[in-house]
Amino acid sequence: MLDNLTQRLGRVVKTMRGQARLTDENISDMLREVRMALLEADVALPVVKDFIAKVKEKALGQEVIGSLTPGQALVGVVHRELTELMGGASVGLNLATQPPAVILMSGLQGAGKTTTTAKLGKWLKERQKKKVLTVSCDVYRPAAIEQLKAVSAQAGIDFFPSTGEQKPAAIAAAALDHAKRHYYDVVFVDTAGRLAIDEAMMAEIKDLHALLKPIETLFVVDAMLGQDAVNTAKAFNEALPLTGVILTKLDGDSRGGAALSVRHVTGKPIKFAGVGEKLTGLEEFHPERMASRILGMGDILGLVEEAQRGVDQDKAQEFVKKMKSGKGFDLHDFKAQIGQMKNMGGLGAMLDKLPAQFGAMAQKAGGAMEDKSVRRLEGIINSMTPQERSKPEIIKANRKRAIATGAGVSVQEVNRLLNQFEQTQKMMKQFSKGGMQKMMRGMKGMLPGMR
Repeated sequence: MLDNLTQRLGRVVKTMRGQARLTDENISDMLREVRMALLEADVALPVVKDFIAKVKEKALGQEVIGSLTPGQALVGVVHRELTELMGGASVGLNLATQPPAVILMSGLQGAGKTTTTAKLGKWLKERQKKKVLTVSCDVYRPAAIEQLKAVSAQAGIDFFPSTGEQKPAAIAAAALDHAKRHYYDVVFVDTAGRLAIDEAMMAEIKDLHALLKPIETLFVVDAMLGQDAVNTAKAFNEALPLTGVILTKLDGDSRGGAALSVRHVTGKPIKFAGVGEKLTGLEEFHPERMASRILGMGDILGLVEEAQRGVDQDKAQEFVKKMKSGKGFDLHDFKAQIGQMKNMGGLGAMLDKLPAQFGAMAQKAGGAMEDKSVRRLEGIINSMTPQERSKPEIIKANRKRAIATGAGVSVQEVNRLLNQFEQTQKMMKQFSKGGMQKMMRGMKGMLPGMR
């Protein structure tokens, strides 16, 4: 996410920090680099101009010039202005109304509205213990209703049935009545999208808004659209009283301009960011943390929160005891650690929140460990007998062939896994003896897929 922007701004930050004295010249050079980085990231030109003007004003003020470390003070200015550009503070969902709270989901076709509806419903159910109902008013797109029904079931939330023959207003009214009679806390109304903005779509969604009087009207936009995302957001904001924005596919090959532009253009807060296809791939949007990530400073607080939610504390304690004793670490534990990492959103999600210098190092080391690679490793371990997982040293050539066949991989991959496990086991013993230096040298074998 935002890799190009992060790399460019990271270089600027490094140069700025090294400045013992700031002059008009080096401030102008720095701002030129920042301007180019933002334009390359597809940030809207008016947004770039406004941002650069604000940074320049603060940079030439006493706040920076009078500082003992002007380079670092200037980094602070850029960080604060980036945070302000994206909204300043995190704004959560407003559910302060008599239940059921209606949330109207709007956006273009293909932006990810339906999946985001299920993600958000799951988030509210698990984090705030809300009773959630979803309903689809998209009677135009084939299988739209079935798609919402399927993802709602996966998310563990209730779905109100509708058909393509019904009118969207009739569906919405029936769903709202059902929600009131069955004491639902929240109702998500997934509206129809189009491939482009058109008057008929806007008229329909305006009618739905007037009928439902939603507490939240969220605009779902694909971050990979870049400049088009901003234009679309503007059009929806003029047609509807939007209360917030959800950016989807923020983990994709996007230049990130939408994340920096959409708040400025609409004046509405970015409330959530979608990362990945899984229903757990939804994050609250924190402008300050996002600014830190863009500047290569990472989001350690976000990583800690993910760890607290995704890691089984009892299993983690048990694992720490084994590490300290240096005994009993086997392939059962190895597989459990892979599972814990998957619960935290996978390696990519974790690396994305690390500061640039550590993230780059870990990315290089763990580059081979993608989701497919992780599934292969789990497949290999699942093809072993419980005894083989406890004592991998008993696995001989004929069993390696059988395990490889069972997992659908080559014998070389089985050997690689066993070698990685052996290195990890050695590292655990070094750790138990307090050999931190040795452990750091042994890091290459710690994670599956590392070489």
